[in-house]
Amino acid sequence: MYSLEGVWPLPQTFTSSTERYPLNPRAFYFGYGRQSAAQQGCSVLDVAFTRYFPLIFPDYTGNVLRFFEDKPFHVEINVDHDDCESYPNEDSSEKYNLSVSAGQASLNAETVWGAVRGLETFSQLVYQDDFGSYFVNKTEIADFPRFQFRGILLDTSRHYLPVKAILKTLDAMAYSKFNVFHWHIVDDPSFPYQSRTFPDLSSKGAFHPMTHIYTQSDVRRVISHARLRGIRVLPEFDSPGHTQSWGKGQSDLLTPCYSGSTPSGTFGPVNPVLPSTYQFMARLFKEVSSVFPDSYIHLGGDEVDFTCWKSNPDVRAFMQKMGFGVDFTKLEAFYMENIVNITSVLNKTAIVWQDVFDYHEVRSSRSVVEVWRDGCYLCEVRRVTKAGLRVILASPWYLDQPGPAHNWARFYTVWPLAFKGTEEQKKLVIGGEVCMWGEYVDATNLTPRLWPRASAAAERLWSDEKQTSSVDKAFPRLQDFRCKLVRRGIRAEPLYVGHCKHEYQGV
Repeated sequence: MYSLEGVWPLPQTFTSSTERYPLNPRAFYFGYGRQSAAQQGCSVLDVAFTRYFPLIFPDYTGNVLRFFEDKPFHVEINVDHDDCESYPNEDSSEKYNLSVSAGQASLNAETVWGAVRGLETFSQLVYQDDFGSYFVNKTEIADFPRFQFRGILLDTSRHYLPVKAILKTLDAMAYSKFNVFHWHIVDDPSFPYQSRTFPDLSSKGAFHPMTHIYTQSDVRRVISHARLRGIRVLPEFDSPGHTQSWGKGQSDLLTPCYSGSTPSGTFGPVNPVLPSTYQFMARLFKEVSSVFPDSYIHLGGDEVDFTCWKSNPDVRAFMQKMGFGVDFTKLEAFYMENIVNITSVLNKTAIVWQDVFDYHEVRSSRSVVEVWRDGCYLCEVRRVTKAGLRVILASPWYLDQPGPAHNWARFYTVWPLAFKGTEEQKKLVIGGEVCMWGEYVDATNLTPRLWPRASAAAERLWSDEKQTSSVDKAFPRLQDFRCKLVRRGIRAEPLYVGHCKHEYQGV
């Protein structure tokens, strides 16, 4: 039976009726309203129309590109701003209103990004009866995201993920209305990003210099695919720790470790005492900033092991000169401040892991802190917002460890604002993200490990908390949505015993 509650994530406000209208793929078309700022030729919406036609009519094998005028049903799009050739950003509105009545659906949004979200909702409203006929019910929706930042992190260093797997993830993200792809692109094991400025970083630091890298063309392809789905691409180049792969292609970047008074032949974190370090970082981030258009950049700063720094006489001498004594957190603070300043000059907003906040003052009020550690994560959120800094919550949404799909409820029952604080503090919580670290994840198990558990987090970050507080009510809706994902070619795990009308046909 039809129910608007089959839409995932649940819209903010909606009314629906049992009155339904048949849809004929041969008599269905998308169009722009006369007052719309965007018109035919708008890359984001023109491509979206082509993309959503087979999602709405998955059994139809006719010409997808044929749109028929003056036929029984059309979807009229009106947007207030012509941002067709831009990139989504942290201020982009995703608000939309959708009205479905006899013969037409009216979709109104402030931006093309809101229109894309509305098209996703409309695609989920369409259903088939037992005879394969398509229908949509009379519906009114006013919708917008609860949080502006709704991300998924993929780690492409510990296991290389083919571009095809990343693009498939972006498709699934759009179905759940995620809007940020956090690309943890490099780390200790490998450096797959192919830099124009420093080509040795990947030629010597990747698992394989030809097959396990992301070329500039690959990166552009990912960014373009994401943009057309209203998804920002946020790169992370984590330092000073997690940089062993960097040292293979950039000499004198990492700190030489000592055993007594002699070098041990091993290397630790980035060397924070050499001017050449910051010259290198400035050139690298200048390139990264030109390649990735988003105004945010993730600088990492987590899990820095001080053992090597402590063993190095040049580092210890530098600390005495700077008046740091033996407090190596001050040295890390010195390093991170320099890196934040480098990216600030490039007009980038820095995101750092919570370690940077925990161990020293974050001086830039523009910086964003990502909370990831176990324990009382709401306590940490409260501390960061009390300091006047923005927060992204990741702690409760680590999905990299295997777990049965039925544990989706633990990711659903997360309340990001359930801490004691002022309304101003709570406004500083800009959202959250699902983290899929790569120790035990590659292209063979990425999709079923992510979905549909990530969709539980997606509804928490999009929908009204009061309307989505019940796990029992959410369960049948998520089951239905999981079947939608499967029909769209996403290998989402089953939630429990049962079946989908259209089982996964892939191999």
